[in-house]
This record gives sequence, C-alpha cells and structure tokens, in this order.
Amino acid sequence: IRDRHGTPRCPRCESEKLSRIYDRGQFDCDSCRYQFSVLVGTVLHDTHLPLRKWFIAAFLMCESKKGISALQLSRTIGVSYKTGWYLSHRIRAAMGEAEGQAALRGIVEADETWVGGKRRHVGAGYIENKTQVLGAMERGGEVRLSVHERGQRADRAALHGFIKAVVHDDAPAIYTDENPGYLGIGDENTIHAAINHQAEEWVRGDVHTNTAESVWSLLKRSIIGSYHQLSTKHLDAYLGELEWRFNNRDNPYLFRDTLTRLLESDNLTYKKLTA
Repeated sequence: IRDRHGTPRCPRCESEKLSRIYDRGQFDCDSCRYQFSVLVGTVLHDTHLPLRKWFIAAFLMCESKKGISALQLSRTIGVSYKTGWYLSHRIRAAMGEAEGQAALRGIVEADETWVGGKRRHVGAGYIENKTQVLGAMERGGEVRLSVHERGQRADRAALHGFIKAVVHDDAPAIYTDENPGYLGIGDENTIHAAINHQAEEWVRGDVHTNTAESVWSLLKRSIIGSYHQLSTKHLDAYLGELEWRFNNRDNPYLFRDTLTRLLESDNLTYKKLTA
C-alpha cells in the first residue's frame, strides 16, 4: 500500500488522498471511503494475536538453531497449544517458500537420510515407517532439501532428477557416498567422486560428505531434542525452516528478513493446514 517513494496509497483504488484514524490505527481513503490498516494484504491482516507475540515467535524460531516446539513456543508467549502450533506453522511456511532459489554452483555434497521412528520385531532394513530426505549442500554455501516418498528408497532416476534440479550444470564437483544411484551424475563440466563409507572410508583428499552429515545431524537433533516427533505430512515444512536458518546462518539481519518474508507470504489457513 505504499509506492516506491513510501507514500501510502489505498489498496482498493490506489488513491493517495488519505485521512488518518489515529485512535484505531487506520487510514480512511477520501476517494472510495475504504478503511484499512498497514496490515491489510499481509498474513497478519486477520490475526487476533498482538503483533508483539508474532514478533517474539518469529525471533525464537529463527534464532533457535535446533528449532522450537509448538508446546515450548505456546508456553513462552502465553497462548494455547493450538494457537502456538498454528502460529509456528504459519511462520514456518513463510520461511520455507523457495521461489527463485538459485542452483548450487560450488563444490556440492549430495547425500540422503531417513526420518522416522524405530519398529520392534522387524529387520534393520525395514523402511515402511520411514521417509527418505534428499540433500545437496554447497561447501560454504547453501543447502537444498527434498522429501522423497514415504517407505520408498530413492532410485537412480529420483537422485539424478533431484541433483539436476538443484545443482548448476557448471558446478566443478559433486561428492557423494557409495550409493550406486549417483553413478553417472558427472559430465564434462562436473567431476563426480564417491567416498566408501562401508569400507570405513570417511575422507579421501578433498572428497568427503562431512558437510552433508553435519546438516543431517542438525536435523536429527532438532527432531529428537526439540520437536520429539513430527508427521510426514508436515516434514517438508520443517525442512524448509531448517533450510532458511542454515542458509542464513551468517546473516546478521535474519530476524528482519524473516519478518519481511512473513509479510510477503501467502496466508496459510488452519483448514488447509489440517486438511
């Protein structure tokens, strides 16, 4: 509702002829008589929570390295668990909006991990209750995460499709483990080298996946230490939150940028969230 010079405009008719309603914190358009506040058109437009609690919740979520549970958040800001859960998911959805993400260009480590609880009386290879997460991390740069189908192991086509989607064709090298699904991802522009974990090989010169392993460690500690459990349905949202914090780990304006992203995000309704 402001032009490039910062002048407020009516969101309905775009008129700049406005009057102020100071006791209600609103504008009154002199042309079409539409009354509006600075929150109109944002995710905060229909909120019943004080903005102070929104800001505290956003600060806690972007500054907690391992995330913060909805129960802890609700206790901290003094709201019900249902409100805290919905509030955290709305902020998480804004964090996870990945429009315009650039492809990874540097040395990239690609790996995958499983998320899900243990089952008794089944073999070590039982995966029907687990979900595989695919990851690509640029050394010194950003991370890209993706949820694979529950109970299914990513095959060669899935791994190659993920790498192609998030890694630039000119990336100098892609390092992986010994998973045969990664074979063939290198080309004339990109070297592919693999480390053999099954043979207790962890580092071979510059070849390793330690950056990827550190991201998986952060993810697992977030689940075990903060969230305790999360559903496959919302796993992608939690990964988006982790991506946002990790990719902005050196950003001194993380809180400001989180609020900006929240204000520009689409409104996630409770009905849609629980559908």
